[in-house]
Amino acid sequence: MPTPTGTTAARARAVARKRKGQPIHGWVVLDKPEGLSSTQALSKVRRLLNADKAGHGGTLDPLATGILPIALGEATKTVSYAMDGAKTYRFSIRWGERTSTDDREGAVIDRSDHRPTVEAITAALPAFLGEIDQVPPQYCAIKIDGERAYDIAREGDVVDLAARRVRIDRFALVEVIDADHALFEVDCGKGTYVRSLARDLAEALGTVGHVQLLRRLRVGSFTLDNAISLDELAAMEQGAAVERLLLPIKTALDDIPALALTEAEAHRLRHGQTVALLTRQDRERLEALRGAVGGDGTVIALCGETPVALARVEGAEVRPVRVLNL
Repeated sequence: MPTPTGTTAARARAVARKRKGQPIHGWVVLDKPEGLSSTQALSKVRRLLNADKAGHGGTLDPLATGILPIALGEATKTVSYAMDGAKTYRFSIRWGERTSTDDREGAVIDRSDHRPTVEAITAALPAFLGEIDQVPPQYCAIKIDGERAYDIAREGDVVDLAARRVRIDRFALVEVIDADHALFEVDCGKGTYVRSLARDLAEALGTVGHVQLLRRLRVGSFTLDNAISLDELAAMEQGAAVERLLLPIKTALDDIPALALTEAEAHRLRHGQTVALLTRQDRERLEALRGAVGGDGTVIALCGETPVALARVEGAEVRPVRVLNL
């Protein structure tokens, strides 16, 4: 078979590029609909924008709606920082029924006639504030000996899950809808399971319960103010959607201090090399950072307004951790 040459080879490369998608870099904030997994929602956004690379910043169950940050292109290198961000959820609890999944999609496995009063609910909430130990739901994505907990649970086996330390910053009763349902909001840290929170609150109140509705209102700096639905995204022209919706890569890095670089320093970091900050002016730059840099010394290195790399400050040296090819 003859080797493609000239125009034929160029055409083949163009087709391959078209199939792969466009190099789009930044974040789209999706208002995920109910009934889709996070992976399915991600695939739809990627296809609608014809993006060559995508990832999401924090899984939502199919039952849940709300904020699902979608990272495109080089923004995928900052996904872990988005997932570390504080989150806000609004959810309702159905009292009197516990389910196998701790939400309305599971089979009812326990019942109670007891319904908590407003006063009892309000009095119970402070015990869940701060750092608490929480046992994840039986149906979760945690791996046990290489197998997902939800796969083990679906086979009918009980999953032995250890308690995990999570952080609850706010837990508020929004409304008592009726005797069987109450609406709550919670601000929490990474790794918190709202289904476990509902289960444990019901138990503390002398009853059983499960999550009926769940909506995520915030992930770090991503909020409903800049979110878009899949239907709205599908109705927009591709180019206009990217121009109007795309948030900068550094949106997920608001809690990370920025280090300004010269062109020469940025060139070194982009090539994986360490930058030494040894002059008096350099030391002043480092000193200004010291109060803001976290325990691991992570910074976002910028050249002008362009992110260059996620880097780590070690003494008078800046070492690249994840280079951003922009």
